[in-house]
Amino acid sequence: MSAVDLLIAAGVAFVAGVVNSIAGGGSLILFPTLVALGLGTVAANVTNSLAQWPGYLGGVAGFRPEYAGQRRRLIRFSAVAVAGGLVGSVLLLTTPSEAFDGVVPVLVLLASLLLALQPLVTRRLAQQVADGPGRDPAWLYGALFLATVYGGYFGGALGVILVGVLGIGLHRLKLANALKSALSAVTATVTLVVFGLFGPVAWAVVAVAAPASLVGGFLGARIAGRIPVTPLRVIIVTFGVAVSIYLFARV
Repeated sequence: MSAVDLLIAAGVAFVAGVVNSIAGGGSLILFPTLVALGLGTVAANVTNSLAQWPGYLGGVAGFRPEYAGQRRRLIRFSAVAVAGGLVGSVLLLTTPSEAFDGVVPVLVLLASLLLALQPLVTRRLAQQVADGPGRDPAWLYGALFLATVYGGYFGGALGVILVGVLGIGLHRLKLANALKSALSAVTATVTLVVFGLFGPVAWAVVAVAAPASLVGGFLGARIAGRIPVTPLRVIIVTFGVAVSIYLFARV
């Protein structure tokens, strides 16, 4: 990539970091940008995953007070996330790139639709009454495994999926949101290791995009209360749908 391409990647990664902190969906901006800059879809996906990893750590730090008393649950759920992220990332690297090219338009469209439905999911979950610290339902572990397999394979709107699954299983939206950040970070860390060792990573892009994403995520968290989320979400969803249409046309 040229210096101009790297500058563009850094700028978009910064915007993606801001967007992730405010509304979510930063992958729907950075991934197609990397494709447009000349990376193959698999290379763009793994590079996108590594570039956005620092932002997940910031989310975990922000939710630290919510993790009090959740150590055992975090360990159990994190073990599931490690397994799911490992399966998903290995699937991405071991299946033909043509298979990913065929499925990625569907994944981008799915992520866009999930982001559009996020407010509805949040409102529905907020209406549930806390049931107390009862035993986690068995189905929750299977659902978390499938969600993190998706996260390891592609990952767009993974946070929306995790909030929905955890909110239904735990009946505690605030805790679900905190655990979502932790499990997203665990899944992203697994992909970081797998893709870093075996994936077609564009390291020059990661070198400029990862710090930009981190700074953008920090800034986004600071200004989140001043930015109207709904118009931003509409823009991201519209962009994501347009990208999926473009990718469908390329298949």
